[in-house]
Amino acid sequence: MNRSEENSLKRVPELLAPAGSRESLEAAIEGGADAVYLGLSQYGARAYAKNFTVEGLSEAARLAHSYGVSVYVTMNTLVFDRELDDWLRQAYRAAEAGADALIVADVGAISLCRRYFPEIRLHGSTQMTCHNAEGAEEIARLGCSRVVIARELPFSEAADIIGRTEIETEMFVHGALCVSVSGQCLMSSMIGGRSGNRGECAQPCRLPYGKGYPLSLKDLCLARHIPEIISSGVDSLKIEGRMKSPDYVLGVTRVYRKLIDDNRAATAEEIKEMSEIFSRSGFTDGYYSGHKGREMLGTRSREDKDNTEKKALGFAGLTRKIGLDLNVTLRPDMPSRLEVSAGNGKKAVVYGEVCEKAVNAPLTEETVKRNLGRFGGTIYRPDSISVDMAPGVMLRISQLNSLRRAAVEELEKTRDGSKHKEFPKIEPLTGADVQEPRRFKIAVFEDPGQIPDGAYDYFDELFVPLGRYEGSTGGVIMPAVIYPGERDRIERHIERAARLGAKTALAENVSQLEMLRKSGFNVMGGMRLNITNNVSARYYMNMGVGSFILSPEMSLPQIRDIRGNKAAVVYGRIPLMLTEKCVISELSGCKGNGCPGHATLTDRTGAGFPVRRADSCEAFSECGKCRNEILNSVPVYMADRRDQLDRYDVRGWVFLFSDESRPEVERIIKSFVEGEPMDGAFRRIRS
Repeated sequence: MNRSEENSLKRVPELLAPAGSRESLEAAIEGGADAVYLGLSQYGARAYAKNFTVEGLSEAARLAHSYGVSVYVTMNTLVFDRELDDWLRQAYRAAEAGADALIVADVGAISLCRRYFPEIRLHGSTQMTCHNAEGAEEIARLGCSRVVIARELPFSEAADIIGRTEIETEMFVHGALCVSVSGQCLMSSMIGGRSGNRGECAQPCRLPYGKGYPLSLKDLCLARHIPEIISSGVDSLKIEGRMKSPDYVLGVTRVYRKLIDDNRAATAEEIKEMSEIFSRSGFTDGYYSGHKGREMLGTRSREDKDNTEKKALGFAGLTRKIGLDLNVTLRPDMPSRLEVSAGNGKKAVVYGEVCEKAVNAPLTEETVKRNLGRFGGTIYRPDSISVDMAPGVMLRISQLNSLRRAAVEELEKTRDGSKHKEFPKIEPLTGADVQEPRRFKIAVFEDPGQIPDGAYDYFDELFVPLGRYEGSTGGVIMPAVIYPGERDRIERHIERAARLGAKTALAENVSQLEMLRKSGFNVMGGMRLNITNNVSARYYMNMGVGSFILSPEMSLPQIRDIRGNKAAVVYGRIPLMLTEKCVISELSGCKGNGCPGHATLTDRTGAGFPVRRADSCEAFSECGKCRNEILNSVPVYMADRRDQLDRYDVRGWVFLFSDESRPEVERIIKSFVEGEPMDGAFRRIRS
């Protein structure tokens, strides 16, 4: 039986709710979540949530496990080389504190976790940019037991991943949407110094540009599609919202609990209820349904805020009780015995004082039940009490109470999860076993027509987009993402490029490595692989990646720490966002007039960010359906800092040419040859 045939026989999917605080954790449990996800103070992709200390996590896990609720800890930021040891220690402490799984994104950190703590379950974050089955399988080979499918996928493409892979799958069904492909947004980092990949996003997508808000999306709501989603066989349905209130967590979780249990779509009243709890001008299912027009856009209006204030009841705390079945045995001259079973499968057996023969007033069954059932302000309630008591037996009421308390304490000690070994001595994490790295210069061009004759002499390798390759260079750039429905077309482009003489491919996603190797290409790792540490670099080198471009979020000292054939962008506009929602159509009014292929996004300061149609959309003809790339308003420029590049061992130089003309490309080459300063605005690699 294959995966798709099994789907109809699968259990209902897990409902996964956010817990940005202790109050939100209780709200998620109260609302009926099967699992929660929460973060610690570091590495959790939501640096500004309340988050948990390790001690707080331990208490949270005990509470959640008492209700049969799983706890997943977010450790899904990129990790710099010198942080790896600390990341691994925190992962270990999270597992010891009761985490059922860690949500992870950094390839190097995942590799270390698998090496030292193979018993810890890992879930591949949405930050890993998984858009196809090949990517999911690669994430599984890394050692993850689950992958979060990209939110940008339409249902048919998500179902393809679910049906073709064995790894567990998780999809978002409700909450805030990033307009950029997850894991591929550098806008907050490059223009404000707050990295979204490090949990510090300042949400520049929510700001106005020009006369409107062309990047601000409504919140996701797939409540009308629950039966179809369940039928796909997905393992977990996720609600976004670690920065949201306990009221939000409780209200939204309750609705989805009903929908999953009843296997039905939400009513109009339920949609309205969730909209009043929190929305941005309503909800969207645009990505899911494939309707990615202007109706996806929305902002948080005054009316939205007023509705939320009116709806807020002020979560008063956890009232849900755990039902217990109690079985007590009382026999003369034998220790009293109490067995307690919870509905979540947990069980505890305790023994108390030795029972005596009654002299005057023997215990009655009614007295035993009344005292054993007094759980007061605890999280428990007695569902049934069975008394196996010999006639004429005696046990003091205080001893019955002690027996009940001991059973509860023992029950709360038991939890799922294995004991982990002592934290090991970590081998040195700096440096991969590689030969002395070489010096090289590469240029990435938007169009072959930009390439001047001098470029062939100055650069070691020239790259052009795969869909525009005409045989004049040795390198091709792979699309940033490849949907299942795009794979055949991309493979035809790869075969054509190989026939025309291309030798090297710039891979932008882990899912592309096997495809390129099979086609006989030399593989270079692109900046979208988000390599920020030596262990990630070693992983990709072992996968056949001969050289790689480091994340543009790295500083010069951090670049120096990495070994291997590394490269950094020394000139050009860094891509800030990759958007599945067409921004060009919002800015240019191209509908019905043909796609111009480019536009400019202007912020409140007057800075202009070029927007261009992504190469993977070359075959698209319908206006408003293009995948877009937003570039930084100013280029990186290091021609007059060559001494710095040498001092920090930046041996590989990468030039990104986007809208430069051939004469401008020639001028840039000359400036680097002569070390000239640049006129106009630019940015540096941080030192």
